[in-house]
Amino acid sequence: MRVTVTFRHMESSEALKSYAIEKTERLGKYLFEPIEVHWVLSVEKIRHIADCTIVANGVTIKAQDDTQDMYAAIDMVLEKLEKQVRKHKEKVKDHKPHNGEGGSIRYPAEGAAEAGRSPRVVRKENQFAKPMSVEEAVMQVEAVKAPFLVFTDSSTNNISVVYRLDDGNYGLIETTK
Repeated sequence: MRVTVTFRHMESSEALKSYAIEKTERLGKYLFEPIEVHWVLSVEKIRHIADCTIVANGVTIKAQDDTQDMYAAIDMVLEKLEKQVRKHKEKVKDHKPHNGEGGSIRYPAEGAAEAGRSPRVVRKENQFAKPMSVEEAVMQVEAVKAPFLVFTDSSTNNISVVYRLDDGNYGLIETTK
């Protein structure tokens, strides 16, 4: 890890420099080499500004904060950086193959049963199954341009689904009790 510290509009302080370098070392466990860290510590009137840029393995992460104390500004920037770096590491970890196969990204739908996980419901929709005939249901699907309609068949009192086929016709799913 290569760390540089630049001071602007203030005297360079070995204590601040070593504090920034020491605190930055804990980010190394989240990143892959080579890591370059550049700190810019500056003072504008009463604001102490800490700005940090990290470049690690092609990824650039930046954070900046200002307070009335330079040490506090460095700590706040490090909190922001650590949050971003952890998020990046989780993102990278989620995209790596877990079963030893190299190269491809696995999506939850692919091989969910193989991984011991079952597909999960990501969207729930409540529908009122209004009593109507099949012809009325088809007209309703055409009117609202919906891909399907759940309804109660008025002749059988069973729940049915009418859906649009690719060729423009309609399909019907009937349930029995």
